[in-house]
Amino acid sequence: MSIEPVTRFSHVKRDDTPFEGGGLRDFFQYRDLGIAQATGGKVVAQLVRAHRAPEAGTGWHRHEADFHIVIMLKGWARFMYGERETLVEAGDCVHQAPGIVHFLFDYSDDMEYLEIVSPADFKSIDVPPPCAVPAPTPWSIEASS
Repeated sequence: MSIEPVTRFSHVKRDDTPFEGGGLRDFFQYRDLGIAQATGGKVVAQLVRAHRAPEAGTGWHRHEADFHIVIMLKGWARFMYGERETLVEAGDCVHQAPGIVHFLFDYSDDMEYLEIVSPADFKSIDVPPPCAVPAPTPWSIEASS
């Protein structure tokens, strides 16, 4: 018999957790919202923002996750979902179905999104490219510094 992890109330204020590197992608910064700890690892919620211009993007990959949504808060990002190019703009919500092969290849310098994934320790697995990817939009010198 397994014991379910305890979930508890959590309230993280804006200045409680900073944006930091060290996440899945070195060209992004991440801000932990305390949800993984509050749910005993059932769910992670984090803010993700552009840290520098995309060079090669995320590469083709899929996630081992039961649930994954991205809610774009600022700016925009261009994804490939399979062979379909998708522009995700501020206010948009994307449900990434379990196992969907995708590639985030371009984004604005002000891009910021909320990512909610279950389980919190989801895996990212590189996969062979199913198709070619468009070139990213060049950032200006001012935007990338």
